[in-house]
Amino acid sequence: MLRAAVEAGADAVYCGFQNATNARNFAGLNFTPKELQDGVAYAHTRGTKVLLALNSFASEGRFELWKHAAECGADCGVDAFIVADIGVASHLANQLPQQRLHLSVQAAASNPEAINFYCREFGIARAVLPRLLTITEIRNLKNEVDCEIETFVFGNHGLMVEGRCSLTNYAVGVSTNMDGACSPASHVRYERDATGGMTANLGDHVIDCFAPCDQAGYPTICKGRYRTPVREEPYYAFEEPVSINLMDMLPELIGAGVDAFKIEGRQRSRTYAGQVVGAFRKAIDAILAGQSPNPIDLIGLTEGHKQTQGAFLTKKWR
Repeated sequence: MLRAAVEAGADAVYCGFQNATNARNFAGLNFTPKELQDGVAYAHTRGTKVLLALNSFASEGRFELWKHAAECGADCGVDAFIVADIGVASHLANQLPQQRLHLSVQAAASNPEAINFYCREFGIARAVLPRLLTITEIRNLKNEVDCEIETFVFGNHGLMVEGRCSLTNYAVGVSTNMDGACSPASHVRYERDATGGMTANLGDHVIDCFAPCDQAGYPTICKGRYRTPVREEPYYAFEEPVSINLMDMLPELIGAGVDAFKIEGRQRSRTYAGQVVGAFRKAIDAILAGQSPNPIDLIGLTEGHKQTQGAFLTKKWR
Protein backbone atom coordinates (compact mmCIF):
# COMPACT_ATOMS: atom_id res chain seq x y z
CA MET A 1 0.00 0.00 0.00
CA LEU A 2 2.83 2.40 0.78
CA ARG A 3 4.39 1.66 -2.61
CA ALA A 4 1.02 2.05 -4.35
CA ALA A 5 0.49 5.47 -2.74
CA VAL A 6 4.01 6.60 -3.58
CA GLU A 7 3.77 5.44 -7.19
CA ALA A 8 0.40 7.20 -7.54
CA GLY A 9 1.96 10.53 -6.61
CA ALA A 10 1.50 11.01 -2.87
CA ASP A 11 3.69 13.73 -1.38
CA ALA A 12 3.66 11.87 1.95
CA VAL A 13 2.38 8.58 3.35
CA TYR A 14 1.32 8.04 6.96
CA CYS A 15 1.59 4.68 8.72
CA GLY A 16 2.04 3.05 12.13
CA PHE A 17 3.70 0.19 14.00
CA GLN A 18 2.07 -3.13 14.86
CA ASN A 19 1.02 -2.13 18.38
CA ALA A 20 -1.21 0.16 20.42
CA THR A 21 0.80 3.31 19.64
CA ASN A 22 -1.38 4.07 16.63
CA ALA A 23 -5.12 4.38 16.14
CA ARG A 24 -5.36 1.53 13.60
CA ASN A 25 -3.98 -1.32 15.70
CA PHE A 26 -5.33 -4.40 13.92
CA ALA A 27 -3.83 -7.87 13.54
CA GLY A 28 -2.08 -8.24 10.19
CA LEU A 29 -1.94 -4.49 9.66
CA ASN A 30 0.89 -1.95 10.01
CA PHE A 31 4.66 -2.10 9.96
CA THR A 32 7.46 -3.90 11.77
CA PRO A 33 10.52 -1.70 12.39
CA LYS A 34 12.34 -3.38 9.49
CA GLU A 35 9.36 -2.90 7.16
CA LEU A 36 9.14 0.76 8.12
CA GLN A 37 12.85 1.24 7.50
CA ASP A 38 12.48 -0.32 4.05
CA GLY A 39 9.35 1.73 3.37
CA VAL A 40 11.07 4.99 4.31
CA ALA A 41 14.01 4.16 2.04
CA TYR A 42 11.65 3.35 -0.84
CA ALA A 43 9.64 6.54 -0.35
CA HIS A 44 12.66 8.80 0.04
CA THR A 45 14.28 7.59 -3.19
CA ARG A 46 11.11 8.77 -4.95
CA GLY A 47 10.80 12.10 -3.15
CA THR A 48 7.96 11.07 -0.84
CA LYS A 49 7.92 11.68 2.91
CA VAL A 50 6.80 9.19 5.57
CA LEU A 51 4.83 10.26 8.65
CA LEU A 52 4.63 7.91 11.63
CA ALA A 53 1.36 7.88 13.57
CA LEU A 54 1.88 7.73 17.34
CA ASN A 55 -1.64 9.06 17.73
CA SER A 56 -3.24 6.92 20.42
CA PHE A 57 -3.29 7.92 24.10
CA ALA A 58 -0.72 6.34 26.39
CA SER A 59 -2.28 4.77 29.48
CA GLU A 60 -0.62 4.46 32.89
CA GLY A 61 2.17 1.91 33.06
CA ARG A 62 2.57 1.57 29.27
CA PHE A 63 4.38 4.75 28.30
CA GLU A 64 7.58 2.86 27.47
CA LEU A 65 5.80 1.45 24.41
CA TRP A 66 5.34 4.95 22.98
CA LYS A 67 8.88 5.99 23.90
CA HIS A 68 10.31 2.94 22.16
CA ALA A 69 8.14 3.55 19.09
CA ALA A 70 9.36 7.15 18.91
CA GLU A 71 13.02 6.09 19.09
CA CYS A 72 12.44 3.39 16.51
CA GLY A 73 10.70 5.79 14.15
CA ALA A 74 13.54 8.28 14.44
CA ASP A 75 16.06 5.51 13.70
CA CYS A 76 14.04 4.57 10.61
CA GLY A 77 14.30 8.14 9.34
CA VAL A 78 10.63 9.16 9.32
CA ASP A 79 9.97 12.76 8.37
CA ALA A 80 7.42 13.58 11.09
CA PHE A 81 5.47 12.09 13.98
CA ILE A 82 1.68 12.44 14.22
CA VAL A 83 0.75 12.79 17.91
CA ALA A 84 -2.35 13.31 20.03
CA ASP A 85 -1.37 12.60 23.65
CA ILE A 86 0.24 15.60 25.38
CA GLY A 87 2.65 13.31 27.24
CA VAL A 88 3.83 11.76 23.98
CA ALA A 89 4.09 15.21 22.39
CA SER A 90 6.11 16.48 25.36
CA HIS A 91 8.45 13.48 25.26
CA LEU A 92 9.15 13.95 21.56
CA ALA A 93 9.61 17.71 21.86
CA ASN A 94 12.13 17.26 24.69
CA GLN A 95 13.94 14.07 23.70
CA LEU A 96 13.84 14.30 19.91
CA PRO A 97 13.68 18.06 19.31
CA GLN A 98 14.96 17.71 15.75
CA GLN A 99 11.86 15.74 14.76
CA ARG A 100 8.91 17.46 13.11
CA LEU A 101 5.59 17.02 14.95
CA HIS A 102 2.08 16.99 13.50
CA LEU A 103 -1.04 17.16 15.66
CA SER A 104 -3.35 14.23 15.00
CA VAL A 105 -7.05 14.60 14.34
CA GLN A 106 -7.34 12.38 17.45
CA ALA A 107 -6.55 15.47 19.53
CA ALA A 108 -9.84 16.99 18.27
CA ALA A 109 -8.34 20.49 18.23
CA SER A 110 -10.89 22.54 16.29
CA ASN A 111 -10.20 26.12 17.39
CA PRO A 112 -7.18 28.43 17.19
CA GLU A 113 -6.71 28.54 20.96
CA ALA A 114 -6.31 24.76 21.22
CA ILE A 115 -4.07 24.46 18.17
CA ASN A 116 -1.83 27.35 19.22
CA PHE A 117 -1.44 25.73 22.65
CA TYR A 118 0.09 22.67 20.99
CA CYS A 119 2.24 24.88 18.76
CA ARG A 120 3.51 26.90 21.69
CA GLU A 121 4.11 24.02 24.11
CA PHE A 122 5.37 21.29 21.76
CA GLY A 123 6.42 23.00 18.55
CA ILE A 124 3.65 21.46 16.45
CA ALA A 125 4.31 22.21 12.76
CA ARG A 126 0.97 21.02 11.36
CA ALA A 127 -2.50 20.34 12.75
CA VAL A 128 -4.88 17.82 11.19
CA LEU A 129 -8.35 19.34 11.52
CA PRO A 130 -11.45 17.42 12.64
CA ARG A 131 -14.03 16.72 9.96
CA LEU A 132 -16.62 19.08 11.44
CA LEU A 133 -15.50 22.48 10.14
CA THR A 134 -16.92 24.34 7.16
CA ILE A 135 -14.61 25.89 4.58
CA THR A 136 -15.41 29.33 5.99
CA GLU A 137 -14.37 28.17 9.45
CA ILE A 138 -11.20 26.57 8.06
CA ARG A 139 -10.28 29.84 6.32
CA ASN A 140 -10.82 31.85 9.49
CA LEU A 141 -8.89 29.35 11.59
CA LYS A 142 -5.94 29.35 9.16
CA ASN A 143 -5.55 33.09 9.68
CA GLU A 144 -5.24 32.63 13.45
CA VAL A 145 -2.98 29.60 13.93
CA ASP A 146 0.81 29.42 14.03
CA CYS A 147 1.19 26.24 11.97
CA GLU A 148 0.21 24.46 8.78
CA ILE A 149 -3.23 22.88 8.55
CA GLU A 150 -4.30 19.58 7.02
CA THR A 151 -7.81 18.40 6.15
CA PHE A 152 -9.32 15.08 5.15
CA VAL A 153 -10.60 14.95 1.57
CA PHE A 154 -11.54 11.29 1.12
CA GLY A 155 -12.48 8.42 3.43
CA ASN A 156 -14.42 7.92 6.63
CA HIS A 157 -17.11 10.50 7.31
CA GLY A 158 -16.08 10.68 10.96
CA LEU A 159 -19.14 12.02 12.78
CA MET A 160 -17.76 10.83 16.13
CA VAL A 161 -15.58 13.48 17.79
CA GLU A 162 -12.09 12.13 17.20
CA GLY A 163 -10.27 10.91 20.27
CA ARG A 164 -13.48 10.88 22.32
CA CYS A 165 -15.39 7.81 21.12
CA SER A 166 -15.89 5.10 23.76
CA LEU A 167 -18.40 2.88 21.96
CA THR A 168 -16.01 -0.05 21.39
CA ASN A 169 -14.71 0.22 24.94
CA TYR A 170 -18.29 0.03 26.20
CA ALA A 171 -19.06 -3.02 24.06
CA VAL A 172 -15.94 -5.19 24.41
CA GLY A 173 -13.58 -3.44 26.84
CA VAL A 174 -11.01 -2.46 24.20
CA SER A 175 -10.38 1.25 23.75
CA THR A 176 -10.21 2.88 20.35
CA ASN A 177 -8.21 5.73 21.85
CA MET A 178 -5.77 3.84 24.11
CA ASP A 179 -5.56 0.43 22.43
CA GLY A 180 -5.93 1.75 18.91
CA ALA A 181 -8.65 -0.70 17.85
CA CYS A 182 -12.21 0.19 16.93
CA SER A 183 -14.21 -3.05 16.75
CA PRO A 184 -11.18 -5.37 17.01
CA ALA A 185 -11.41 -8.41 14.75
CA SER A 186 -10.99 -10.79 17.71
CA HIS A 187 -14.45 -9.70 18.92
CA VAL A 188 -16.18 -9.76 15.53
CA ARG A 189 -18.35 -12.65 14.42
CA TYR A 190 -20.79 -13.30 11.59
CA GLU A 191 -23.68 -15.76 11.69
CA ARG A 192 -25.94 -17.11 8.95
CA ASP A 193 -29.65 -17.52 9.62
CA ALA A 194 -32.05 -20.04 8.08
CA THR A 195 -32.87 -17.73 5.15
CA GLY A 196 -29.22 -17.21 4.21
CA GLY A 197 -29.07 -13.75 5.75
CA MET A 198 -26.11 -12.54 7.78
CA THR A 199 -25.93 -11.18 11.32
CA ALA A 200 -22.88 -9.08 12.21
CA ASN A 201 -21.88 -9.13 15.87
CA LEU A 202 -19.39 -7.27 18.04
CA GLY A 203 -18.88 -9.18 21.25
CA ASP A 204 -22.34 -9.92 22.64
CA HIS A 205 -23.97 -7.14 20.62
CA VAL A 206 -25.82 -7.53 17.33
CA ILE A 207 -24.67 -4.61 15.19
CA ASP A 208 -26.53 -5.24 11.95
CA CYS A 209 -28.47 -7.81 9.92
CA PHE A 210 -28.14 -8.27 6.16
CA ALA A 211 -30.33 -10.00 3.61
CA PRO A 212 -28.80 -12.76 1.44
CA CYS A 213 -28.35 -10.30 -1.43
CA ASP A 214 -26.72 -7.60 0.74
CA GLN A 215 -23.01 -7.05 1.23
CA ALA A 216 -22.32 -7.43 4.95
CA GLY A 217 -20.43 -4.49 6.39
CA TYR A 218 -17.79 -4.60 9.11
CA PRO A 219 -19.55 -4.29 12.49
CA THR A 220 -18.67 -0.90 13.95
CA ILE A 221 -21.20 0.38 16.46
CA CYS A 222 -21.48 3.85 14.97
CA LYS A 223 -22.49 2.45 11.57
CA GLY A 224 -24.84 -0.27 12.75
CA ARG A 225 -28.61 -0.44 12.37
CA TYR A 226 -30.76 -0.90 15.46
CA ARG A 227 -34.35 -1.43 16.58
CA THR A 228 -35.97 0.26 19.56
CA PRO A 229 -39.25 -0.43 21.41
CA VAL A 230 -40.82 2.55 19.68
CA ARG A 231 -39.22 2.01 16.27
CA GLU A 232 -39.84 -1.36 14.66
CA GLU A 233 -37.83 -0.82 11.49
CA PRO A 234 -34.03 -0.90 11.98
CA TYR A 235 -32.32 2.46 11.50
CA TYR A 236 -28.85 4.01 11.62
CA ALA A 237 -28.70 5.45 15.12
CA PHE A 238 -25.37 7.27 14.69
CA GLU A 239 -24.36 7.52 11.05
CA GLU A 240 -24.97 5.77 7.77
CA PRO A 241 -22.00 4.09 6.01
CA VAL A 242 -20.80 6.81 3.66
CA SER A 243 -17.47 8.39 2.66
CA ILE A 244 -16.51 12.01 2.33
CA ASN A 245 -15.27 12.97 -1.12
CA LEU A 246 -14.18 16.60 -1.43
CA MET A 247 -12.65 16.49 -4.90
CA ASP A 248 -15.14 19.08 -6.17
CA MET A 249 -14.20 21.36 -3.25
CA LEU A 250 -10.43 21.30 -3.78
CA PRO A 251 -10.24 24.85 -5.28
CA GLU A 252 -12.10 26.29 -2.27
CA LEU A 253 -9.93 24.34 0.19
CA ILE A 254 -6.75 25.50 -1.53
CA GLY A 255 -8.11 29.05 -1.44
CA ALA A 256 -8.81 28.68 2.28
CA GLY A 257 -5.10 28.05 2.88
CA VAL A 258 -5.09 24.29 3.50
CA ASP A 259 -1.49 23.07 3.34
CA ALA A 260 -2.08 19.33 2.97
CA PHE A 261 -4.90 17.00 1.99
CA LYS A 262 -5.35 13.72 3.84
CA ILE A 263 -6.73 10.57 2.24
CA GLU A 264 -7.78 7.91 4.68
CA GLY A 265 -6.01 4.84 3.38
CA ARG A 266 -5.36 2.42 6.23
CA GLN A 267 -7.39 -0.81 6.42
CA ARG A 268 -7.83 -0.44 2.68
CA SER A 269 -6.45 -2.20 -0.40
CA ARG A 270 -3.52 -1.37 -2.67
CA THR A 271 -6.04 -0.73 -5.42
CA TYR A 272 -7.88 1.78 -3.25
CA ALA A 273 -4.64 3.58 -2.33
CA GLY A 274 -3.42 3.76 -5.89
CA GLN A 275 -6.68 4.85 -7.49
CA VAL A 276 -7.71 7.44 -4.91
CA VAL A 277 -4.26 8.99 -4.55
CA GLY A 278 -3.83 9.04 -8.33
CA ALA A 279 -7.19 10.74 -8.83
CA PHE A 280 -6.47 13.48 -6.29
CA ARG A 281 -2.92 13.93 -7.61
CA LYS A 282 -4.27 14.66 -11.10
CA ALA A 283 -6.98 16.97 -9.78
CA ILE A 284 -4.64 19.01 -7.56
CA ASP A 285 -2.00 19.33 -10.28
CA ALA A 286 -4.63 20.56 -12.74
CA ILE A 287 -5.97 23.16 -10.30
CA LEU A 288 -2.49 24.45 -9.46
CA ALA A 289 -1.81 24.74 -13.20
CA GLY A 290 -4.90 26.90 -13.59
CA GLN A 291 -6.94 24.20 -15.32
CA SER A 292 -10.26 22.55 -14.53
CA PRO A 293 -9.69 18.95 -13.43
CA ASN A 294 -11.46 16.18 -15.29
CA PRO A 295 -14.18 14.59 -13.14
CA ILE A 296 -13.11 11.20 -11.77
CA ASP A 297 -15.69 8.77 -10.43
CA LEU A 298 -14.58 7.21 -7.12
CA ILE A 299 -18.00 6.04 -5.93
CA GLY A 300 -16.95 2.39 -6.23
CA LEU A 301 -14.30 2.96 -3.55
CA THR A 302 -16.60 4.65 -1.03
CA GLU A 303 -18.27 3.09 1.99
CA GLY A 304 -21.69 1.78 1.07
CA HIS A 305 -21.08 3.21 -2.41
CA LYS A 306 -22.25 6.58 -1.08
CA GLN A 307 -20.41 9.87 -0.74
CA THR A 308 -20.95 13.22 0.93
CA GLN A 309 -19.30 16.58 1.51
CA GLY A 310 -20.18 16.27 5.18
CA ALA A 311 -19.82 19.38 7.32
CA PHE A 312 -17.37 21.06 4.95
CA LEU A 313 -20.16 22.70 2.99
CA THR A 314 -22.90 23.02 5.60
CA LYS A 315 -23.69 22.01 9.14
CA LYS A 316 -27.33 21.26 8.52
CA TRP A 317 -26.62 17.57 9.22
CA ARG A 318 -26.20 18.44 12.90
